[in-house]
Amino acid sequence: MRRRPRLSAEIHRSQGALRLSIVVPVLDDAAALRDRSDELRALGGAVHEVIIVDGGSTDDSFEISRTLTRKCFSTGQGRSRQMNEGARRASGDVLVFLHADTRLPKGAPRRLAQALADSNALWGRFDVRLSGEHWMFRVIEGAMNWRSRLTGIATGDQAIFVRKVAFERAGGFPLIPLMEDVALSRKLRRLARPVCLRERVVTSSRRWQRDGILRTVLLMWCLRLAYALGADPGLLHRVYYRS
Repeated sequence: MRRRPRLSAEIHRSQGALRLSIVVPVLDDAAALRDRSDELRALGGAVHEVIIVDGGSTDDSFEISRTLTRKCFSTGQGRSRQMNEGARRASGDVLVFLHADTRLPKGAPRRLAQALADSNALWGRFDVRLSGEHWMFRVIEGAMNWRSRLTGIATGDQAIFVRKVAFERAGGFPLIPLMEDVALSRKLRRLARPVCLRERVVTSSRRWQRDGILRTVLLMWCLRLAYALGADPGLLHRVYYRS
């Protein structure tokens, strides 16, 4: 059987100025999109393209998205499906998967270009900061960043970035309703260790604030443990959203 060339060799042959494609999956995120409209327009001027993929919103998300970028698409529900569709439509060299309620740090495009200057660097993520001011959020975000650096597993809140050739080699996001970020990280980790940037994205802490900090932390720990032990992601998805 013919062996595929090493990714670093493929990347080296096409080396040049990196084009960043920001992929934003949305579902009933009209409020977040309105709040971030200026930022997303500015981001569109700083990178190769911003792609927004709507998963069948019942609010104004799709209409708002069309005012923010020319590359706005609609697909079936499921964040994995949305992000895979965005990746398929992307023409950039590097994919950045950004949640609608997550903000990239200043200078993110330049920092990403620096981080991926080495052709052996295939993927990575940012450190994360939760938007709430409660002292417990500093503990939670610190634990998230430490755990990710130790295990080589990234979550969607950390704005995962990956070279498109590596994303395709890994087979993209698996079509599961929850833990798709963990599953992708595991596949990418077989190709290379992640680049763990210390610059911080800021992601919403509204779920912790709404449902209780300790209750939410315990729920997420239990879900991650259950997934690691082989639980059905569909069941975990129902537990997560019923809670």
